[in-house]
Amino acid sequence: AFQTFSVVPPAVGIVHQVNLEHLAQVVFEKDAEKGPLLYPDTLVGTDSHTTMINGLGVVGWGVGGIEAEAGMLGQPVYFQTPEVIGVNLHGSLPQGMTATDLTLRITELLRAEGVVGKFVEFHGEGAANLSLADRATIANMAPEYGATMGYFPVDESTLEYLRMTGRPKERVSLIRDYFEAQDLFGMPEAGSIDYTKTIDFDLGDTQPSVAGPRRPQERIEISDLKERFQGMLTDEVSAGGFGLETEVLSTREKVGLNGSSSEIGHGSVLIAAITSCTNTSNPSVMLAAGLVAKKAVERGLAMNPVTKVSLAPGSRVVSDYLKETGLQPYLDQLGFHLVGYGCTTCIGNSGPLSVEVEKALSQGGLVAASVLSGNRNFEARVHGSIKANFLMSPPLVVAYALAGTVDVDLSNDPIGTGSDGEPVYLRDLWPGTEEIEECMARGIRPEMFREKYD
Repeated sequence: AFQTFSVVPPAVGIVHQVNLEHLAQVVFEKDAEKGPLLYPDTLVGTDSHTTMINGLGVVGWGVGGIEAEAGMLGQPVYFQTPEVIGVNLHGSLPQGMTATDLTLRITELLRAEGVVGKFVEFHGEGAANLSLADRATIANMAPEYGATMGYFPVDESTLEYLRMTGRPKERVSLIRDYFEAQDLFGMPEAGSIDYTKTIDFDLGDTQPSVAGPRRPQERIEISDLKERFQGMLTDEVSAGGFGLETEVLSTREKVGLNGSSSEIGHGSVLIAAITSCTNTSNPSVMLAAGLVAKKAVERGLAMNPVTKVSLAPGSRVVSDYLKETGLQPYLDQLGFHLVGYGCTTCIGNSGPLSVEVEKALSQGGLVAASVLSGNRNFEARVHGSIKANFLMSPPLVVAYALAGTVDVDLSNDPIGTGSDGEPVYLRDLWPGTEEIEECMARGIRPEMFREKYD
C-alpha cells in the first residue's frame, strides 16, 4: 500500500469537489528500487459521495471510519470481487437538458435494476460525448442508485478537464502515457467488454425532471409535477402520499414577515437551496442558474420573502466564475447569497425557519416544500417541518423558488408576472446551450483553480 498526502487550505469547499478539482492525481508516481513506479490513483472515503471522483477515472468509494483509518495507516481494504454492470450510453442529450436531469433518470433506472453492492461502468458513444463535469454529476449519485461506484474510464475528456482545472502539462502527459501503455485509455465502445450485465440507455430520452418528495429515485417530469403533487396530498401514507382529507386541500395560512404579508399553502416552497457537490461541481448547471436569475431580474420577477434562499457552492472557484461572468449580482438580488462552501441543506443544515412560518405550518397542517440541487431528500432530512422535498438542477431551483410552489406545471404555467404586466414562463428564462458555453469560455480559466489551491 502506498500513501500520498496532500494539504489544502481550510474552508475551501466540499472534499469531493476539492478532490475533483485539485487533489486527485489519476496516476501516482513513486521512487522505487528499480526506478520510478507508476500506479493508479485509488481511494476510500468516509462519505458515500466519494464516488464523484469516479467521473475522473479514479476508483474510489465510501467506507466506514474504521476501514478508512486502516487505509491511512497503510492497511489494505478487503472486498469481494464485485459484479460489474455496464451501462451503454448512446445518443445525445436534447437541447435544454441538464446533467441533473440525466442523473435523476439514471438513478431511477439503476435503482429499479438493482445494482446495490455492484460496480457500474458507463461506456459507449454517449458516455464519450459527456463532459467530465457531467460524468462527475452521474458518478456522485452512485449511492442514490445503490452502486458501490459509477465509473467512467479515462479518455480525452478526462485530460481536457485536468488541463482546465490547472493541472501541470507534464502530469497530464504522464496520465495519457500511463493509461495508453496499460491499454486502458479511451471510452470502451458498446459490446467491447464482457460485463456481468449490460443496460442500454438513450440520452435522448432525458426529460426535465425533479425527484421527490422523499427519495432520489422518485423521478417526476416537470410537466407532471402539478398533477402528481396534488395526488400525493390525498394518497395514503403507505402508498407514498401524505394522507390528507379532501376538505383541507385549500387550506391557506397568512404569514407576516419583515413587514410584508404572504399566504402559504400545500406545496409552498419555503426552502430553496443551490447546494451539494452533486451539482455545484458542474459549471454548466451553476452558470445556467445564474443566467436564469439574470433573466428573471431583467423581467422584474422577485422572490417571495417567506422562501428561505441560499447558495452554498462546493468550492471557492464557483464564486470566482460566477463573479467573472457577472452573474452573482443577479443571484444575490433574488436572495441566493453565498452562505459558505460546504454541505448545507442537503445534509439538514438549512437552519431554522422563522417563528411565523413554523406557526403557520403547524396551525394549517401544511405540506410545504423544499427545492434543492442536492442528492438526498429523505423525510425530515432537509428540515423537520418541511414534508415534501424535491431534488432538481440549480436553474430549476431558481425557477421553482420564483414560482413559490411545486403545485405548478412549469412546462405550461407562468412562473410569475413581469414588471410589464405580462406572464413570464420558464421558456423565457431558460438559457440555450450556446449561451452557457459562452459563459464557460469567458468565465473559467485554469489559473482560477491554481490560485485557490496552491
